Amino acid sequence: MSHEQLADQEELWPVESSTDLYRDDWVVALRQDTIRRPDDAAGETFRRTVLEHPGAVVVLAIDDQNQVLCLRQYRHVARRRFVELPAGLLDEPGEAPEQVAKRELLEEAGLEAGHWLHLTTTYPSPGISTEIQHYYLARGLRHVDRGDFVPQHEEADMEALWVPFPDLLEAVEEGRVADGPLVIAVLMAHARGKATPRRPER
Repeated sequence: MSHEQLADQEELWPVESSTDLYRDDWVVALRQDTIRRPDDAAGETFRRTVLEHPGAVVVLAIDDQNQVLCLRQYRHVARRRFVELPAGLLDEPGEAPEQVAKRELLEEAGLEAGHWLHLTTTYPSPGISTEIQHYYLARGLRHVDRGDFVPQHEEADMEALWVPFPDLLEAVEEGRVADGPLVIAVLMAHARGKATPRRPER
């Protein structure tokens, strides 16, 4: 199978109608589309519920000691406090994903990075959501002032911790950490050889 054959393809089936189920000034909305198969113009229509989402970025920030900046954060929907990575929404029109990643790293951790690498882009739940997640590896870290950013709600309770990459990779492989974006970022960095699983010699 060629590279061209083993690839996702852009496609849009005919939409007969679209109805808003929930929409206000928040970042997400819920709508219901009535669609049909393109090869069945006179046939059955069926409904699909769509969660409109602006997209997000995820940052795997690794320092010179091969430690990853992680965050402990409570997530009410899952009723769980997760070990996560800095992340944020693409909620400013026209702002490029890498720029959002830089802003989130600054706001959530007070850090800037000298080197940025795009690891991958994924659709975490394409059966219901339009969300696209962009993953970045940040290196050459330095502490800077956060400016006038003030954490609120769950972010005000967030705890930062530095975890050696081998320990984090092991936690992912053993299923002790379950945040999807963290798992993807760690495994992608490992698979692409951008983060070493070896512990430093003592």
